[in-house]
Amino acid sequence: MHPAVAVGLVFGGCCSNVVFLELLARQFPGCGNIVTFSQFLFIAVEGFIFEANFGRKRPAIPIRNYFIMVAMFFTVSVVNNYALNLNVAMPLHMIFRSGSLIASMALGIIILKKRYSVSKYSSIALVSLGIFTCTFMSAKQVASDSSSNEEDGPQAFLWWLLGIAALTFALLMSARMGIFQETLYKRFGKHSKEALFYNHALPLPGFLLLAPNIYQHAVLFSQSELFQVPVIGLTLPIMWFYLLMNVITQYVCIRGVFILTTECTSLTVTLVVTLRKFVSLIFSILYFQNPFTGWHWLGTAFVFVGTLMYTELWHSLGPLLARCRGQGRPKEQ
Repeated sequence: MHPAVAVGLVFGGCCSNVVFLELLARQFPGCGNIVTFSQFLFIAVEGFIFEANFGRKRPAIPIRNYFIMVAMFFTVSVVNNYALNLNVAMPLHMIFRSGSLIASMALGIIILKKRYSVSKYSSIALVSLGIFTCTFMSAKQVASDSSSNEEDGPQAFLWWLLGIAALTFALLMSARMGIFQETLYKRFGKHSKEALFYNHALPLPGFLLLAPNIYQHAVLFSQSELFQVPVIGLTLPIMWFYLLMNVITQYVCIRGVFILTTECTSLTVTLVVTLRKFVSLIFSILYFQNPFTGWHWLGTAFVFVGTLMYTELWHSLGPLLARCRGQGRPKEQ
């Protein structure tokens, strides 16, 4: 498949996924568990049919390693979605999750004993500064909102602090999972589709612990206003439509990233994913009119520029621009 198609899948799938997630979270802030369960179930069923061949295909990586990976992946997914219940706005949620480079570098130094260049440390410092700026300004916003509401004020701020702690934990756990995957792929080779299937299929029994919350939100979704789906004319509760679209766009997003990893370099993948996050953030702010001050924009710029510095895009663009200039010059007679 042409890389341009994969880039289109990533931008179209991931950006629209964020929109449907926000539509769900705005109506029912506690719906993170049913969203996560639905995404896992859809990808697991698809993988069972097309990757595992109805259970007949043996995994290339020993199953015990997948159980370790799955425990981390399940925890990260649930905690990230549950953070939306804890008074964390969607833009801050996206900015905070963009700090994965910081966690990856820190754990890479501690666990893998890696060493990085000065430019890498500078880029991470810039990303850290951006996240700190956005988080600090959001904290001031939550505090001011809390002071205007004396009854729920202190409690709302404490829930927000707990949400930030949850996002920090998920960030570190995600980085640790990345290191674990890296060591597995070095030993057994890259099997991304297989890993995608087992990462979503094995955790499904864990959702039994969340069954009451999932059932409660399923009932609430069924009680939402009816919506007629364009083209096909099917009528269903609007929250179920949002959930269905969220699941489909999540699958398109993940498949797009998978295709991109097989067709392009890791630098290109990182750049595309970073640009996608930036576009999603701007759309969330403008379309949903989320509170976003000049300081938030400054922090976002720090995160964005720091990520581009980390990927060393400038070094890659130099030779490319030189070639373009060389091709544009008229040949000597």
